[in-house]
Amino acid sequence: MTDAGDTSVDRDADSGDDREVSDDIEYGIDDKPPVGESTVLGIQHYLTMVGANIAVPLILADEMGMPADVTAQFIGTFFVVSGIATLAQTTFGNRYPIVQGAPFSMLAPAIAIIAVVTAGGVGGGDDWQAALLQLQGAIIVAATVQVAMGYFGLVGKLRNYLSPVVVAPTIALIGLSLFDADQITQMDQSWLLLGLTLGLILLFSQYLELKHKAFRLYPVILGIGIAWITAAGLSVTNVLGSDHPGHVPLGDVTDTALLMPIYPFQWGMPEFTTAFIIGMFAGVLASIVESIGDYYAVANMTGNGAPSEQRINHGIGMEGLMNIFSGVMGTGGSTSYSENVGAIGLTGVASRYVVQIGAVVMLVFGFVGYFGQLVATIPDPIIGGLFIAMFAQIVAVGIGNLKHVDLESSRNVFIIGFALFIGMAMPAYMGNFETTLAFRDEVGVEAALAGQPGWLETAGEAVVDTVYIIGSTGMAIGGLAALLLDNTIPGSREERGLAAWEQITEDDDEFESFWERWRGSEQDQ
Repeated sequence: MTDAGDTSVDRDADSGDDREVSDDIEYGIDDKPPVGESTVLGIQHYLTMVGANIAVPLILADEMGMPADVTAQFIGTFFVVSGIATLAQTTFGNRYPIVQGAPFSMLAPAIAIIAVVTAGGVGGGDDWQAALLQLQGAIIVAATVQVAMGYFGLVGKLRNYLSPVVVAPTIALIGLSLFDADQITQMDQSWLLLGLTLGLILLFSQYLELKHKAFRLYPVILGIGIAWITAAGLSVTNVLGSDHPGHVPLGDVTDTALLMPIYPFQWGMPEFTTAFIIGMFAGVLASIVESIGDYYAVANMTGNGAPSEQRINHGIGMEGLMNIFSGVMGTGGSTSYSENVGAIGLTGVASRYVVQIGAVVMLVFGFVGYFGQLVATIPDPIIGGLFIAMFAQIVAVGIGNLKHVDLESSRNVFIIGFALFIGMAMPAYMGNFETTLAFRDEVGVEAALAGQPGWLETAGEAVVDTVYIIGSTGMAIGGLAALLLDNTIPGSREERGLAAWEQITEDDDEFESFWERWRGSEQDQ
């Protein structure tokens, strides 16, 4: 089923060449499976990102010293924001089937803000609430600039400088950036439970996919479900003790309120500090780079044309609006989720409708305290097994873009290799510093600017913070390096893959915004 004005064009208008539509896609972007099936598939999409969408609020809550009862409401708010942001993006934004959730790219500046506030460095308060209000204010203002960049067309102009040489390593780094996630590499890892989860997902999605449709469509929910039931059973019988990484604390499920009172400005009115806003904008920039990579990855997986300038602008603009909304609600931001992109590759389910149904379910569940606690009982080893399966898929999708590129060209080989290497090496170096404050000390920015006007010191700190945040984000530093080199080192359009890519890039008139489609339907009446 398709929507007029936003259809997947399978043939290029000028050349007549067929676009490559993947045989692995069970449900395309415009397809609408039955409601019951869509509900299960939608929940599966969200299960792929619960680890990250819970990890971010837990990290922030721990940094702020937030009380346990407030933390449960904090997590619920993230799910409510995720549900609404996903509905907004899939309906009014770029209309790609990408789940929106809590961004890791904005975590570094958020932790820096919290560290300064809780140390008594700003305002009169130094508790979790004071830190959260400053965080909200920084996100709201930084996201306002993101809205302008999107809807005024500044981000879409970047598409003219993107070739497969740039996009391939950027997408690959989205997957490679989590190769050392704690859920995978923690010292006391339960490799048996991680291996069980990974093995089940591979079994259902790769070996048994032709045996039954359920194996093809539900590998994630089957893999996680069986592994969780196994871990829960072993926990109840005390085979897995409370100190075991695979332990499932079932008693925690009801240790919270049934319904959560989630509403705008629930923690108080946001506060605004210039230095914090500038630092948060660096996180927003990293989020934009990652999101553009996600857009290209989804287009690649589903056989749709590479995203047009119009689609990119509407996607980033909507992400900005939802970041503002997240600040109003009191969370840590919102962005496109790479985990969801990996799920499309594993399951072949790219339906916008499925993702929207899942968003509604998560929105409702966000108000139910028991749900958040239940999801939180999924052990790290199970999440780790899921991460390996999904992010390996994203790495492969990124590499797949190189089919358009002349790989016998030394300039292409150098740019791709350099982008991948610097995209992994720089974040590893930045990992030596826990926060931007530690990086400031290493650079010596405060000592260097001592005695200078206050605005100059603030600007210097903002530059250093920006370097730290961008440098800590693999796909951002790698993508920017590839972008710079690919557009400055001489190379022909055929060599860079641009000539081949033009054949599969959607025209701007192939994407119609919600308002254009709405006006069109009114005129038809």
